[in-house]
Amino acid sequence: MSIRVNNLLKIYGEQKAVNDISFSVNKGEIVGFLGPNGAGKSTTMKILTGYLKQTAGEAIVCDLDVAAHPLEIKRKIGYLPESNPLYYDMYVKEYLGFIAGVHMLTNKATAIRNVIEMVGLGPEQKKQIGQLSKGYKQRVGLAAALLYDPEVLILDEPTTGLDPNQIIEIREVIKQQGKDKTVLFSSHILQEVEAICNRVIIISKGELVADDTVANLQAAGENRHRIIVEFAAEVSIGLFTRILESAQVQQISGTRYQLFAQNSGLLRRQLRELALEHDLDIISMQSENQSLESVFKELTGKSE
Repeated sequence: MSIRVNNLLKIYGEQKAVNDISFSVNKGEIVGFLGPNGAGKSTTMKILTGYLKQTAGEAIVCDLDVAAHPLEIKRKIGYLPESNPLYYDMYVKEYLGFIAGVHMLTNKATAIRNVIEMVGLGPEQKKQIGQLSKGYKQRVGLAAALLYDPEVLILDEPTTGLDPNQIIEIREVIKQQGKDKTVLFSSHILQEVEAICNRVIIISKGELVADDTVANLQAAGENRHRIIVEFAAEVSIGLFTRILESAQVQQISGTRYQLFAQNSGLLRRQLRELALEHDLDIISMQSENQSLESVFKELTGKSE
């Protein structure tokens, strides 16, 4: 396993920023790391990259204990932090040359040329970093993380500031890197996670609340299916609750209702039976699986 976290704990004063979480990420996996603001995502990433020391527990990367081997770990990890610190007075190629020197690359020119092409920095490569848009600054940070071909990529909000076309381009870069690297990344754009990841880890208030595939999170558990039904006339909520004991019912407008249940087929059948029994006219009925956004909100109690 490239990343292994065992009972990780980080306490600031009386606050447990990370509270006894455990998970692992294997080589060839792209795993989304999700949670509301303040959930402990960035703290966990900083611990994994050796920039912050945990209070208790283990953080293992490439079979090395991060706390015991911080410098060696930094050689194996490409890290794009949320703040993306850059030297604004340096030129793009100059900055990447500096990063290459830090990592003592012998093929600096080739590595810089390849990574500039990889992240689409070609048109801006001769500019000062301070002159770049926020999106291109983000690309410079990603280029610096990829430059020395690390075994593990830890990316904290890698698509921040990118326009839709740039997001698609960077999404493809991450997908390609994930074929032979370990990738752990966080994002506030849940559709982006659905597009890139097969698996997600969700934390809330410092605690792990989910670790599963996107498909399983959307399909498993209770109330994963949503049906919107419209009747010809208003229907009493009490009538629903007497007949549909396993479903949650909310009135959207006068004659429109949304219902949540585990079994979509059963719920649709019960609604038709309800209409027949009480002489109700159903105008329309639409069903859908819950999105990752809905699952996220349900598990964390809030949306980002």
